[in-house]
Amino acid sequence: MSGNLSFEDLNKAVSSGEIDTVLVCQVDMQGRLMGKRFHADYFVNGGHKETHSCNYLLATDMEMETVEGYKSTSWESGYGDYTMKPDLSTLRRVPWLEGTAFVMCDMLDHHTHAEVPHSPRAILKKQVARLEAMGMKAYMASELEFFLFENSFEDAQKGGYHSLETLGKYNEDYHIFQTTKEEGVMRAIRNGLHGAGIVVECSKGEASAGQEEINVKYDDALISADNHVFIKNGCKEIAWQKGKALTFLAKWHNDAAGSSSHVHQSLWSADGKEALFHDPNGEYGMSELMRQYVAGLLHNASDLTYFLAPYINSYKRFAEGTFAPTKAIWSKDNRTAGYRLCGEGTKAIRIECRVGGSDLNPYLAMAALLAAGIDGIENKRELEAEFKGDAYASENARSIPNTLRGAAKALNKSAMLRAAMGDDVVDHYTRAAEWEQEEFDRRVTDWEVARGFERA
Repeated sequence: MSGNLSFEDLNKAVSSGEIDTVLVCQVDMQGRLMGKRFHADYFVNGGHKETHSCNYLLATDMEMETVEGYKSTSWESGYGDYTMKPDLSTLRRVPWLEGTAFVMCDMLDHHTHAEVPHSPRAILKKQVARLEAMGMKAYMASELEFFLFENSFEDAQKGGYHSLETLGKYNEDYHIFQTTKEEGVMRAIRNGLHGAGIVVECSKGEASAGQEEINVKYDDALISADNHVFIKNGCKEIAWQKGKALTFLAKWHNDAAGSSSHVHQSLWSADGKEALFHDPNGEYGMSELMRQYVAGLLHNASDLTYFLAPYINSYKRFAEGTFAPTKAIWSKDNRTAGYRLCGEGTKAIRIECRVGGSDLNPYLAMAALLAAGIDGIENKRELEAEFKGDAYASENARSIPNTLRGAAKALNKSAMLRAAMGDDVVDHYTRAAEWEQEEFDRRVTDWEVARGFERA
């Protein structure tokens, strides 16, 4: 169960008038919640079986443009429907919205009722099923960083996103007094998520003015991805209610640190009792299975990059000396490495992927990481020697693509991801990457104008 509300409990809450609205949501390609607000009485009396949405929702960009070049849908095919099938195990309360519950949906073909292969949730479920067939399950956790602003979302938009003022005024990494100034928002976020049934560990200041991080307990991969998108939406709603804005943009300003979404991952037995990454006799407590899994991550690091960094802006975060990794190497408790070994010598041993930014879609990122790890296991890949030292200073360490253009090419050529996810899925997201690049290439930026207006 990933929610905190059973269908029976929802019925009772609707009957008593405690809940009158149900958010019925799907996840789009960008990792955003899309859907409808149901009257709760209608939902419990039949609406919970299915509803529908336009299939363009899995073929648009951030601006909701109807992008050409997708095989799955087009103007020519008429932009038909998808069936939204509520997963009632995801029912939960939304404490910061009056009388409101939430449910996540799977996306089904309107005619066959088969899952839509390129829907983010289906992509992750496919990799989870591969692990289940191998007698394993994945536990994952994502750390989310973001910036808080004095401005409201409305004022930020009216001002063209210029002259924004962060709520904090100096580097607040682990800083208690500075984060006290942001506590009006952060306390509401922690308590709101707790009330929604998400196990919140903590929030903390991060390495730039106004930057915060929220951490929640690891869980089954699919549950963690569901939590991730719910958390991001909740953070925005709560900040908006407080008259503030926040952003999960990977790099919001030249002079500010980037915002990441580190992904912790480990494999366990199907019953969740045996830590398959742990071997007390192995180096740092790593089992041979873990070594193969990590070797798969490194071997396929370039193939994965698009799913960890899906936008032009994502690559602005990859700056040396900023704790944003640029090298696909592994190292023990080393934050300059793209893949950091954590929890050495214990059952909590895990690998942390530090490559991804806060703008990633968690379903796609987690699915790609699992696919790469499975590739390492199936091919018994040998783990290279641990990197030691400053990875930024190493000229020989393996690099990942440093532009969206490069990442899109690596994705398109990935035999591993095509085998794991299917050609249609890889083609679909390659097109998404190409469109993002095409849109940027035809735009004139503020930097170009300021640099050349008078001097060109």
